[in-house]
Amino acid sequence: MFRIGRKYLQPGAVILAVLFLVVQVAADLSLPTITSDIINNGIAKQDLTYIWHMGGIMLAVAIAGITGAVINVYFASTQSQRLGMKLRSALFEKVTDMDVSAVDKFGNATLITRTTNDVTQLQNVFQTALRMMLMSPIMLVGAMIMSVKLDGRLMLVFAFALPLLGIAVLINMLISIPRFKVMQTKVDKINLIFQQGLTGVRVIRAFNRDAYETDKFSAANRDLTHTARIVFTTVAMMMPIMTVILSFTNVGIIWFGAKLIGQGVMPVGNLVAFLTYATQILMSFVQLSMVIVLIPRAQASADRINAVMDEKTGINDADQTIAIPTAPISLAFDHVGYRFGDAKRMALQDVSFTATAGSTLAIVGGTGSGKSTFVNLIPRLVDASEGTIYINGVDAKQVSQHDLHADIAITQQKAVLFTGTVRSNLLFGEPDATDDQLWEALEIAQAADFVREQGGLDMEVQQDGANFSGGQRQRLAIARTLIKQANVYVFDDSFSALDFATDARLRTAINQSPRFKDAIKVIIAQRVSTVMEADQILVVDNGRMVGLGDHRTLAKNCPAYQEIVESQLSAADLKEVGLHA
Repeated sequence: MFRIGRKYLQPGAVILAVLFLVVQVAADLSLPTITSDIINNGIAKQDLTYIWHMGGIMLAVAIAGITGAVINVYFASTQSQRLGMKLRSALFEKVTDMDVSAVDKFGNATLITRTTNDVTQLQNVFQTALRMMLMSPIMLVGAMIMSVKLDGRLMLVFAFALPLLGIAVLINMLISIPRFKVMQTKVDKINLIFQQGLTGVRVIRAFNRDAYETDKFSAANRDLTHTARIVFTTVAMMMPIMTVILSFTNVGIIWFGAKLIGQGVMPVGNLVAFLTYATQILMSFVQLSMVIVLIPRAQASADRINAVMDEKTGINDADQTIAIPTAPISLAFDHVGYRFGDAKRMALQDVSFTATAGSTLAIVGGTGSGKSTFVNLIPRLVDASEGTIYINGVDAKQVSQHDLHADIAITQQKAVLFTGTVRSNLLFGEPDATDDQLWEALEIAQAADFVREQGGLDMEVQQDGANFSGGQRQRLAIARTLIKQANVYVFDDSFSALDFATDARLRTAINQSPRFKDAIKVIIAQRVSTVMEADQILVVDNGRMVGLGDHRTLAKNCPAYQEIVESQLSAADLKEVGLHA
């Protein structure tokens, strides 16, 4: 927690907050003494001049205290809010830089919780730290010193009050602190269930599992509520306990103070001031205990945030990076393999191929065979566990990630659209693209017609592209990829939601466009009709490359590809490639 404070708080502002806090505390500690003097020397002696004089001093001290409090609150609030702003930005930047395995390690739900709820906890505790956490011990010590100066004999009352208050605080902390830590993990669970429910709402309704999901959420919600109820009830009990102890303390002070006044050894004003200091002592003690309770919860949040910030990205640029040669354009895998984390089995193993300028490489295989792993390996979203990937003859690990990503355009398997407009989504691919270039990309992606019909480039795109069909989302995502000026274009099962005719027209438009004449096209698909015209088809089965060649060659010589072809093509098509007489 202190590490976060050192990094994101401004030292000058913190020092000013502390200085003005000291001014406020000094004023608060001076007021009871001034009141005592007014009673003892002004009211008791009926000296109106003295009363007006000390009243003016009291007013000046009160104004100084209010000014100190206002400025301290200003610095405490602005610093805590700026810390939250900077911390959220740092977390967002860190998450966007993480490789796929690191994001999967934490999970979306907990990353959202850490960026929102945990940051809020730290904001609150740092604001409290610059207020009560510093004010309470200063006020506690100062009030005790001032009380001893007034009359040390009445301090005996605190010999009974403070131990009782200390025991109550200790019990409170022992009950609440462990549960505060547990609460954060239960908030994660709530977020996870809620996120899954929103994402899979259509599946839930299709299988009539509404009641099951509602019960699951309700169970997690009740669990969190039960823990929170215990924690906050325990914390809330401190106020009535403190009130009872303070009331008995005041009774004790008045009881013994009245005896001292009756004996003529203590003036009335001292008793009034002592009662005020007693209230300050006990209130400071309780405030300090409340802050101590908040610290473990904030520390738990800080640990969770630091775990994200300390996570190694796994994908780092070389100490000395080199530029990608402009020519000749090529993409090559040299005995490349990949393993997910500590898995015993390789997801991909011993894959080798070379794709040259203007060629189309297709990758096919059964479900779970490792096709989509290629998409993450080519732009180094994950690093190969073995072997080397070459871009234009250069080891991809020797190229900066910025340059590598600039040279590659990808349409992911899931067509992701961002809230905004069609124009803003397409400009993700090329921020400086003109309207003519945007329409050209839409024409090639077979999306221009429905975009024109529904409002043009400035038509609204709802969250996740909810106002488009699956095929429309895919075509817009493909258009966003095509608008980018790149040497390698990767389509990860991006034609699956398109009918065969649209699929064929789209691929033909890409191949006939002069813009993509020299580019390498990598198509990952399950439909044979999508890949059969590719220059090379790479067949993967259980993570191994079992075939590489064109459609006719593989249809005759590769059993794995033959199985795919026979399951999808008609008898006439099979006869054409020589599989059946």
